Amino acid sequence: MISEFSKFKGFSLKNLPEVEPIAPGHRGCQGCGEILALRMAMKALGTDVIVANATGCMEIITSPFPHTSWRVPWIHTAFENTAAVASGIEAALKVLKRRGRFPKSRHVDVVAVAGDGGTADIGLQALSGALERGHDFVYICLDNEAYMNTGVQRSSATPYGAMTTTSPPGERSFGQMTWKKNVPQIAVAHGIPYVATASPAFFLDLMNKVKRAALVKGPAYVHIYSPCPTGWGSRGEDSIKIARLAVDTKVFPLYEVIEGKYYITRKITKPKPVEEYLKTQRRFRHLTPEVIAEIQRRVDAEYERLLKLAEI
Repeated sequence: MISEFSKFKGFSLKNLPEVEPIAPGHRGCQGCGEILALRMAMKALGTDVIVANATGCMEIITSPFPHTSWRVPWIHTAFENTAAVASGIEAALKVLKRRGRFPKSRHVDVVAVAGDGGTADIGLQALSGALERGHDFVYICLDNEAYMNTGVQRSSATPYGAMTTTSPPGERSFGQMTWKKNVPQIAVAHGIPYVATASPAFFLDLMNKVKRAALVKGPAYVHIYSPCPTGWGSRGEDSIKIARLAVDTKVFPLYEVIEGKYYITRKITKPKPVEEYLKTQRRFRHLTPEVIAEIQRRVDAEYERLLKLAEI
């Protein structure tokens, strides 16, 4: 891990970056938590970056030809190869420096951005390969828990019980029938220097984690909870409220893993019931009390497991 990591004191309300690598005027839906989270992440990273952006909501809303909201070098990639493209960019920068065609003293952060479908499903193989090879880049997963830009189809990151167009509730189904894939833990299993979860409801925590991810030497993975009013059936003005509830109910815990050591960055000692979170979104309105109780048990068990990993 590079020395700048330990020297970084963190952003505060007094020293927030003024830079805006993403311009206003994009075509995000009203109340989109994903573009809000991406804006925070890019403010933390600054302008010495090259972004590889998978097909998905953020690509669609920021780059409708002939316009762009990006003020930094940006490459549109397919769903499945974002981490591979980022790996190539990182390798190319090394070659350019070695050949004297790029200043050796100048550091450029290589950043991969993808949704949960392009991370947990279609892009998982490329991500795993890039992490295993040890490329020096930051991978940001903006998790809105389904394939939202193609019609709200389920992904392996869709929560248990949630209604999507491909996991509809009915006489023979109660919605999504598998539990959410834990991609941060998959990233941890690769033995990389830095893994973190973040939420736009806690913006300083999010920005500090993204910046720390950029300061490590080697691959870093940041998984960001991203409310989607369109796909979740929630009110646009409630996106931050829902993001906060996800943390306060232990549905989406905030933590980071530095060189294999777990740290809980927001410990929940008085959790709110999971039902309070579920009732804010139409995608869960069909759930029975029995299914809600099952979800509560699973959330409690997963959080206890996380506390044990952090030795708390």
